[in-house]
Amino acid sequence: MENELREILDAGLAAADPGDAVLRSVSLEDDAVLAGGERFEASRVFVVAAGKAAGAMARAAEELFGGRIEAGLVVTKDGHDAGPEGFEVVFASHPEPDERGVEAARKVQELAESLEEGDLLVALISGGASALLADPAPPIEIGDLKKLTQDLLKSGADIAEINTVRKHVSVLKGGGLARLAAPAKTLALLLSDVVGDAPSSIASGPTAPDTTTLDETRSVLRRYGIEPPRSMAKHLEQAEETPKPGDSIFEGVTNVVCGGGRHAVEAAAGKARDLGYEPLVLSTTVTGDARAIASVYAAVAREALESGNPAPPPCAILSGGEATVVVRGGGTGGPNQEFALTLAIELDGVDGWAAFAADTDGNDGPTDAAGGIVSGGTAAKIRDAGVDPVRALEENDARAALEAGGALLVTGPTGTNVNDLRVALVSG
Repeated sequence: MENELREILDAGLAAADPGDAVLRSVSLEDDAVLAGGERFEASRVFVVAAGKAAGAMARAAEELFGGRIEAGLVVTKDGHDAGPEGFEVVFASHPEPDERGVEAARKVQELAESLEEGDLLVALISGGASALLADPAPPIEIGDLKKLTQDLLKSGADIAEINTVRKHVSVLKGGGLARLAAPAKTLALLLSDVVGDAPSSIASGPTAPDTTTLDETRSVLRRYGIEPPRSMAKHLEQAEETPKPGDSIFEGVTNVVCGGGRHAVEAAAGKARDLGYEPLVLSTTVTGDARAIASVYAAVAREALESGNPAPPPCAILSGGEATVVVRGGGTGGPNQEFALTLAIELDGVDGWAAFAADTDGNDGPTDAAGGIVSGGTAAKIRDAGVDPVRALEENDARAALEAGGALLVTGPTGTNVNDLRVALVSG
């Protein structure tokens, strides 16, 4: 079943192609740009692409606008597509910000502030842009922002909570980019990596009204026991609120969600059906602890094997969304690797199933693996290699355990980023 799982993963990734997402969302009519039900007339077009899919999205923009592009800037993660020739490119760090991200944010800010009435800013935003555009609001230093990011990632906070904080300690996020670009028009094409596809959540909403507040930011920090650095605490005491729905700066802004995790799950389900597995889509918006999600999968797979409910084998159990991990140990891994290891442990020795969990960008957590691909024999293989899978899970060391069992899923950078994709095949 491993080869079939890889075919299903490939189908899901193909459906989330960033360039195709841009091209199907924008059309040209004479000199006008049509997108999101709006018509844009502009003498000058400026393109800012930020995120893990920035390069591919920028290439699509060049195909659309060609010589009309006055200036183009790509901000993306190390090792990812640099975009078209002629665009300035800045590589930066993810998931923890670095000084290169500060420089990238400065360049974006300068470009936005240079725009005039009659210009059009095309903002191509994909997952990862929150960290890649390291834009701490004065007097916050990059070191403080990096520490805060580390604490949030380890806390178990979900992406919505993390982005709530990011918006209120930043210059560009939470509608900041739209505010800087006004009075120019802004067309934002958003490749969603968040559950629900809300523009205000994708990459912390640089072009969208912010529905979160400073009070909610403080609540998130208290909830997870995070003590903000002194510069950040001072900022949160004195900062103005981010621009909210109804603010006049958004009158010239159009946000279009051009792709997301739902497309990947639907394509994966279609491929599973082509391979002879009846698809059972649990949800495209699953959030929460990776281990808990794996336990649900184990229960559904076991029930299918034993009684044919809720779907008789051969069937495929699918979901998308954004899993999280609470870091308790000193190991290395990510949510998808923890899901895979947990599932291998819970269904240890059970025949007739196989599964993968993958981060669609190719990097699960701070690792070079996308996730894991496991079956009923994986836990035994890990033990045979001299590693205790249960102990590894307790130490958050899923990567080492999966590698020992030959179950690490490595894709390399995929060029897209639409959250997690999880598929279990039950053959009976």
